[in-house]
Amino acid sequence: MANKQTTDNLIQEIARAVDAKGGKAYYIGGFVRDKLMGLENKDVDIEVHGVQPEVLRAILEQFGEVITIGKSFGVYAIRGLDIDIAIPRKEKNTGRGHRDFEIYTDPFLGVEAAARRRDFTINAMMQDVLTGEIADCFGGREDLKNGIIRHIDPEAFIEDPLRVLRAAQFASRFEFKVADETMDLCRQIDLSALPPERVTAELKKALCKGRKPSLFFEVLREMDQLDCWFPELVSLIGLEQDPIFHPEGDVWNHVMAALDKAVAYRDRAEEPFRFMLVPLVHDLGKIETTEEVNGRIHAYNHEEVGLPIVSHFLHRLTNDAGLIRYVMNMTELHMRPNTVAYAKSSIKKTNRLFDEAVSPYELILFSTIDMFSERYEGEREDNLEFLLDRLEIYKEYMSRPYVTGKDLIDAGLSPGENFKEILGYAHKLRLAGVPKDEALKQALAYARKK
Repeated sequence: MANKQTTDNLIQEIARAVDAKGGKAYYIGGFVRDKLMGLENKDVDIEVHGVQPEVLRAILEQFGEVITIGKSFGVYAIRGLDIDIAIPRKEKNTGRGHRDFEIYTDPFLGVEAAARRRDFTINAMMQDVLTGEIADCFGGREDLKNGIIRHIDPEAFIEDPLRVLRAAQFASRFEFKVADETMDLCRQIDLSALPPERVTAELKKALCKGRKPSLFFEVLREMDQLDCWFPELVSLIGLEQDPIFHPEGDVWNHVMAALDKAVAYRDRAEEPFRFMLVPLVHDLGKIETTEEVNGRIHAYNHEEVGLPIVSHFLHRLTNDAGLIRYVMNMTELHMRPNTVAYAKSSIKKTNRLFDEAVSPYELILFSTIDMFSERYEGEREDNLEFLLDRLEIYKEYMSRPYVTGKDLIDAGLSPGENFKEILGYAHKLRLAGVPKDEALKQALAYARKK
């Protein structure tokens, strides 16, 4: 891919070529919004007004191989460049779904009409590529200054249900307030026909880009729009916890606070999205297990009882087997790091815990997030230090020579019914720090008993 300076220069050249044909090229949408906010945005969108599609294509072909993105959409790209170049278009709703639109391109639509089809005022600003002049037909700069997410055209807005989630997503990303009139519109829109992948895409932006991810769910709650895609979260509202351990309040408050605390750690995760899903779902088991015992509120075994609920939640949104396995694994194990840290458990026990974890390091990070209350201030740091020290020991153990299947075969064993079990026994010896030669002897003795 071309670097930023090369891309910027090429966009300028394209704009000059368009200008020579009597047209204008504009930066549009989120690129303009983020530029005004001082944020980097690598997704560059250009809209070209005043030239026919065949003229625009001929211009673009001077700069590289042109790729058409949806013929009827009038969107082009140049291979090797991270820019989309579009002709203004109009849309006509034909059904309930996010994709149920007929699209018409119109290079002479005009700036105001082109901006009107966008969702929010802050996304409707356009900037002339050559002059830098900003066309702001709907007060986007003022709303940006005041931190307001406001729809443009109510009739157009309600035709696309995804815009409900986008409003919540932008609220979480920028800590903006959704305008009252936009909230009222969002309450009227049916989200049930949205494809799961589009819901997940907005959720991912909120969790991975949000300054305050909890606002995504708080805004949907205020819109009465949690039920459709996140019904399990509704069940957390008012679900009590022991105030001694959870002064933050009910399970909803705990989950929302954990989400926001996780922001400080998400860039350390290999895949931030799946990591951020863990604070969202880790306590869903409390829906089934919360009870009062001798005047105290408990949710015994919620980390295991909740697994079917977590699975149902995740499968509604995605079929990514690796993501689902990771979140389920982290949910099941999330109580154990702090338990073994409090008990100063043996190396053998912490090794077994880390061996069960899909990502031991990220499990430790989450155990820190789960103890966000000031009540745990000193303990949290002590536990983190203990767990990170033990993780280094685990890694060192795993780097040592160990008994393999080939070693067992070379020693005279034949793969058979008990072979996997014998290898499992050898692995337990490895976790216990038994040297390879001794572990092989013990594994063979175990095999003879079998």
